[in-house]
Amino acid sequence: MKDKVVIVTGSSSGIGLATAKEFARQGAKVVLAARRSDLLQSLESSLKLSGYEVFAVTTDVTREEDCRNLVANTIEKYGKLDVLVNNAGISMRALFRDVDISVMKRLFDVNFWGAVNCTKYALPYLIKSRGSVIGVSSIAGFVGLPCRIGYSASKYALHGFLETLRIENLKNGLHVLIMCAGFTKSDIRKKALTADGSPQGFTPREEEKMMLPEDVARAIVRSLLRRRNYVILTLEGKIMALVKRIAPRFLEYEIYSRMANEIDSPLK
Repeated sequence: MKDKVVIVTGSSSGIGLATAKEFARQGAKVVLAARRSDLLQSLESSLKLSGYEVFAVTTDVTREEDCRNLVANTIEKYGKLDVLVNNAGISMRALFRDVDISVMKRLFDVNFWGAVNCTKYALPYLIKSRGSVIGVSSIAGFVGLPCRIGYSASKYALHGFLETLRIENLKNGLHVLIMCAGFTKSDIRKKALTADGSPQGFTPREEEKMMLPEDVARAIVRSLLRRRNYVILTLEGKIMALVKRIAPRFLEYEIYSRMANEIDSPLK
Protein backbone atom coordinates (compact mmCIF):
# COMPACT_ATOMS: atom_id res chain seq x y z
CA MET A 1 0.00 0.00 0.00
CA LYS A 2 3.03 2.30 -0.10
CA ASP A 3 1.97 5.75 -1.34
CA LYS A 4 -1.50 4.57 -2.35
CA VAL A 5 -4.21 7.17 -1.73
CA VAL A 6 -7.17 5.87 0.26
CA ILE A 7 -10.42 7.55 1.32
CA VAL A 8 -12.20 6.04 4.34
CA THR A 9 -15.67 7.34 5.18
CA GLY A 10 -16.97 7.11 8.72
CA SER A 11 -13.36 7.13 9.86
CA SER A 12 -13.82 8.83 13.23
CA SER A 13 -14.56 5.61 15.15
CA GLY A 14 -15.07 1.85 15.01
CA ILE A 15 -14.25 -0.07 11.85
CA GLY A 16 -13.62 3.15 9.92
CA LEU A 17 -10.95 4.42 12.31
CA ALA A 18 -9.30 1.00 12.57
CA THR A 19 -9.27 0.71 8.76
CA ALA A 20 -7.78 4.17 8.32
CA LYS A 21 -5.03 3.31 10.80
CA GLU A 22 -4.32 -0.03 9.12
CA PHE A 23 -3.96 1.53 5.67
CA ALA A 24 -1.74 4.28 7.11
CA ARG A 25 0.38 1.70 8.95
CA GLN A 26 0.99 -0.04 5.63
CA GLY A 27 2.23 3.16 4.00
CA ALA A 28 -0.89 4.57 2.38
CA LYS A 29 -1.87 8.23 2.33
CA VAL A 30 -5.24 8.18 4.06
CA VAL A 31 -8.04 10.72 3.74
CA LEU A 32 -10.22 10.73 6.86
CA ALA A 33 -13.88 11.53 6.18
CA ALA A 34 -16.54 11.96 8.87
CA ARG A 35 -19.17 14.47 10.02
CA ARG A 36 -17.66 15.64 13.32
CA SER A 37 -15.06 18.22 12.39
CA ASP A 38 -13.62 18.62 15.90
CA LEU A 39 -13.08 14.89 16.37
CA LEU A 40 -11.71 14.53 12.87
CA GLN A 41 -9.14 17.27 13.37
CA SER A 42 -8.05 15.74 16.66
CA LEU A 43 -7.60 12.35 15.02
CA GLU A 44 -5.64 13.88 12.16
CA SER A 45 -3.22 15.53 14.60
CA SER A 46 -2.86 12.36 16.66
CA LEU A 47 -2.16 10.14 13.65
CA LYS A 48 0.33 12.60 12.20
CA LEU A 49 2.21 12.57 15.51
CA SER A 50 2.42 8.79 15.10
CA GLY A 51 4.14 9.32 11.76
CA TYR A 52 1.20 8.54 9.49
CA GLU A 53 0.28 10.47 6.32
CA VAL A 54 -3.33 11.51 6.83
CA PHE A 55 -5.59 14.31 5.63
CA ALA A 56 -8.97 15.13 7.19
CA VAL A 57 -11.97 16.34 5.20
CA THR A 58 -15.20 16.97 7.11
CA THR A 59 -17.87 15.05 5.20
CA ASP A 60 -21.53 14.24 5.68
CA VAL A 61 -22.00 11.43 3.16
CA THR A 62 -25.74 12.14 2.94
CA ARG A 63 -24.87 15.46 1.28
CA GLU A 64 -23.89 15.04 -2.35
CA GLU A 65 -21.91 18.28 -2.36
CA ASP A 66 -19.85 17.09 0.63
CA CYS A 67 -18.94 13.92 -1.26
CA ARG A 68 -17.99 15.89 -4.34
CA ASN A 69 -15.83 18.13 -2.14
CA LEU A 70 -14.22 15.10 -0.45
CA VAL A 71 -12.99 13.71 -3.75
CA ALA A 72 -12.01 17.13 -5.11
CA ASN A 73 -9.91 17.87 -2.01
CA THR A 74 -8.25 14.47 -2.24
CA ILE A 75 -7.28 15.00 -5.87
CA GLU A 76 -6.07 18.53 -5.16
CA LYS A 77 -3.93 17.24 -2.29
CA TYR A 78 -2.52 14.04 -3.79
CA GLY A 79 -3.31 14.12 -7.51
CA LYS A 80 -4.83 10.65 -7.59
CA LEU A 81 -7.12 8.17 -5.80
CA ASP A 82 -6.52 4.43 -5.47
CA VAL A 83 -9.08 3.16 -2.95
CA LEU A 84 -12.49 4.31 -1.70
CA VAL A 85 -13.74 2.60 1.46
CA ASN A 86 -17.48 3.21 1.86
CA ASN A 87 -17.70 2.51 5.57
CA ALA A 88 -20.04 5.20 6.96
CA GLY A 89 -23.14 3.54 8.34
CA ILE A 90 -25.81 3.52 11.03
CA SER A 91 -28.14 0.87 12.40
CA MET A 92 -31.64 0.70 13.87
CA ARG A 93 -33.76 -1.49 16.15
CA ALA A 94 -37.52 -1.47 15.78
CA LEU A 95 -40.31 -3.39 14.08
CA PHE A 96 -41.48 -2.03 10.74
CA ARG A 97 -45.04 -1.63 12.04
CA ASP A 98 -43.72 0.75 14.72
CA VAL A 99 -40.93 2.61 12.95
CA ASP A 100 -41.30 6.12 11.57
CA ILE A 101 -40.65 6.30 7.83
CA SER A 102 -38.11 9.07 8.46
CA VAL A 103 -35.92 6.51 10.25
CA MET A 104 -35.96 4.25 7.20
CA LYS A 105 -35.02 7.19 5.00
CA ARG A 106 -32.16 8.11 7.34
CA LEU A 107 -30.77 4.57 7.12
CA PHE A 108 -30.83 4.71 3.33
CA ASP A 109 -29.37 8.20 3.21
CA VAL A 110 -26.29 7.08 5.13
CA ASN A 111 -25.84 3.40 4.29
CA PHE A 112 -26.87 3.42 0.63
CA TRP A 113 -26.88 6.96 -0.76
CA GLY A 114 -23.69 7.81 1.14
CA ALA A 115 -21.87 5.09 -0.79
CA VAL A 116 -23.52 6.10 -4.06
CA ASN A 117 -22.61 9.77 -3.59
CA CYS A 118 -18.95 9.10 -2.82
CA THR A 119 -18.53 6.46 -5.50
CA LYS A 120 -20.06 8.68 -8.18
CA TYR A 121 -17.37 11.34 -7.82
CA ALA A 122 -14.51 8.95 -7.07
CA LEU A 123 -15.19 6.60 -10.00
CA PRO A 124 -13.31 8.43 -12.80
CA TYR A 125 -10.14 8.56 -10.70
CA LEU A 126 -10.48 4.95 -9.54
CA ILE A 127 -10.89 3.77 -13.12
CA LYS A 128 -7.80 5.73 -14.09
CA SER A 129 -5.76 4.11 -11.31
CA ARG A 130 -7.39 0.69 -11.80
CA GLY A 131 -8.23 1.03 -8.15
CA SER A 132 -10.80 -0.34 -5.72
CA VAL A 133 -14.25 0.47 -4.35
CA ILE A 134 -14.97 -1.22 -1.03
CA GLY A 135 -18.36 -1.46 0.62
CA VAL A 136 -18.27 -2.34 4.32
CA SER A 137 -21.43 -4.37 4.75
CA SER A 138 -22.89 -7.14 6.86
CA ILE A 139 -24.53 -10.54 6.66
CA ALA A 140 -27.68 -8.38 6.92
CA GLY A 141 -27.14 -7.75 3.20
CA PHE A 142 -27.66 -11.47 2.54
CA VAL A 143 -30.20 -12.36 5.23
CA GLY A 144 -33.05 -10.17 6.46
CA LEU A 145 -32.70 -9.35 10.16
CA PRO A 146 -35.91 -8.64 12.10
CA CYS A 147 -35.92 -5.36 14.04
CA ARG A 148 -33.14 -4.17 11.68
CA ILE A 149 -35.39 -3.84 8.65
CA GLY A 150 -33.99 -0.50 7.47
CA TYR A 151 -30.44 -1.71 8.03
CA SER A 152 -30.96 -4.96 6.11
CA ALA A 153 -32.81 -3.22 3.29
CA SER A 154 -30.07 -0.61 2.87
CA LYS A 155 -27.37 -3.29 2.85
CA TYR A 156 -29.27 -5.34 0.25
CA ALA A 157 -29.45 -2.18 -1.86
CA LEU A 158 -25.73 -1.55 -1.34
CA HIS A 159 -24.91 -5.06 -2.53
CA GLY A 160 -26.99 -4.62 -5.67
CA PHE A 161 -25.32 -1.30 -6.42
CA LEU A 162 -21.79 -2.63 -5.94
CA GLU A 163 -22.39 -5.87 -7.86
CA THR A 164 -23.75 -3.92 -10.81
CA LEU A 165 -20.87 -1.45 -10.62
CA ARG A 166 -18.43 -4.37 -10.79
CA ILE A 167 -20.12 -5.86 -13.85
CA GLU A 168 -20.29 -2.52 -15.66
CA ASN A 169 -16.54 -2.12 -15.20
CA LEU A 170 -15.32 -5.66 -15.84
CA LYS A 171 -13.14 -4.54 -18.75
CA ASN A 172 -11.47 -1.46 -17.28
CA GLY A 173 -9.77 -2.98 -14.23
CA LEU A 174 -11.93 -1.53 -11.47
CA HIS A 175 -11.97 -3.75 -8.39
CA VAL A 176 -15.14 -3.88 -6.24
CA LEU A 177 -15.11 -5.61 -2.85
CA ILE A 178 -18.16 -6.29 -0.67
CA MET A 179 -16.85 -6.91 2.84
CA CYS A 180 -19.36 -8.47 5.24
CA ALA A 181 -18.16 -8.18 8.80
CA GLY A 182 -19.73 -10.04 11.67
CA PHE A 183 -20.98 -8.36 14.83
CA THR A 184 -18.10 -6.02 15.68
CA LYS A 185 -17.35 -4.28 18.95
CA SER A 186 -18.28 -0.61 18.45
CA ASP A 187 -20.79 2.07 19.38
CA ILE A 188 -23.09 1.29 16.42
CA ARG A 189 -25.66 -0.52 18.59
CA LYS A 190 -25.70 2.24 21.22
CA LYS A 191 -26.27 4.78 18.45
CA ALA A 192 -28.83 2.61 16.62
CA LEU A 193 -32.07 4.46 15.90
CA THR A 194 -35.26 3.37 17.62
CA ALA A 195 -38.78 3.62 16.21
CA ASP A 196 -38.99 7.40 16.65
CA GLY A 197 -35.42 8.09 15.50
CA SER A 198 -33.86 8.55 18.95
CA PRO A 199 -30.65 6.63 19.73
CA GLN A 200 -31.02 3.32 21.54
CA GLY A 201 -28.36 4.26 24.10
CA PHE A 202 -27.29 0.71 25.01
CA THR A 203 -26.18 -2.49 23.35
CA PRO A 204 -28.42 -5.57 23.51
CA ARG A 205 -25.54 -7.93 22.72
CA GLU A 206 -22.36 -9.09 24.50
CA GLU A 207 -19.79 -6.71 23.03
CA GLU A 208 -16.83 -8.50 24.64
CA LYS A 209 -17.55 -11.60 22.51
CA MET A 210 -17.55 -9.70 19.22
CA MET A 211 -14.88 -9.16 16.59
CA LEU A 212 -12.54 -6.24 17.14
CA PRO A 213 -12.53 -3.40 14.58
CA GLU A 214 -8.82 -4.04 14.06
CA ASP A 215 -9.58 -7.61 12.92
CA VAL A 216 -12.01 -6.28 10.33
CA ALA A 217 -9.51 -3.64 9.20
CA ARG A 218 -6.79 -6.21 8.60
CA ALA A 219 -9.23 -8.38 6.66
CA ILE A 220 -10.23 -5.41 4.50
CA VAL A 221 -6.63 -4.65 3.53
CA ARG A 222 -5.81 -8.32 2.99
CA SER A 223 -8.89 -8.84 0.80
CA LEU A 224 -8.11 -5.68 -1.16
CA LEU A 225 -4.58 -6.84 -1.93
CA ARG A 226 -5.99 -10.17 -3.14
CA ARG A 227 -8.65 -8.29 -5.11
CA ARG A 228 -11.44 -10.40 -3.69
CA ASN A 229 -15.04 -9.71 -4.74
CA TYR A 230 -16.99 -10.93 -1.69
CA VAL A 231 -15.82 -11.70 1.82
CA ILE A 232 -17.95 -12.96 4.72
CA LEU A 233 -15.66 -12.79 7.73
CA THR A 234 -17.25 -15.04 10.34
CA LEU A 235 -17.99 -18.74 10.27
CA GLU A 236 -21.48 -17.95 11.56
CA GLY A 237 -22.06 -15.60 8.64
CA LYS A 238 -20.81 -18.14 6.11
CA ILE A 239 -23.09 -20.80 7.57
CA MET A 240 -26.09 -18.44 7.46
CA ALA A 241 -25.43 -17.60 3.80
CA LEU A 242 -25.22 -21.33 2.99
CA VAL A 243 -28.30 -22.32 5.00
CA LYS A 244 -30.33 -19.60 3.29
CA ARG A 245 -29.77 -21.39 -0.02
CA ILE A 246 -30.57 -24.89 1.19
CA ALA A 247 -33.03 -24.41 4.09
CA PRO A 248 -34.37 -20.85 4.03
CA ARG A 249 -37.43 -21.54 6.21
CA PHE A 250 -35.28 -23.07 8.96
CA LEU A 251 -32.98 -20.03 8.87
CA GLU A 252 -35.91 -17.63 9.21
CA TYR A 253 -37.11 -19.33 12.40
CA GLU A 254 -33.56 -19.49 13.76
CA ILE A 255 -32.95 -15.78 13.17
CA TYR A 256 -36.32 -14.89 14.68
CA SER A 257 -35.49 -16.90 17.79
CA ARG A 258 -32.08 -15.27 18.21
CA MET A 259 -33.38 -11.74 17.80
CA ALA A 260 -36.32 -12.41 20.12
CA ASN A 261 -33.89 -13.44 22.85
CA GLU A 262 -31.98 -10.16 22.80
CA ILE A 263 -32.34 -7.79 25.75
CA ASP A 264 -35.52 -5.70 25.38
CA SER A 265 -36.21 -7.19 21.96
CA PRO A 266 -39.10 -5.53 20.07
CA LEU A 267 -40.18 -9.06 19.09
CA LYS A 268 -41.19 -9.88 22.67
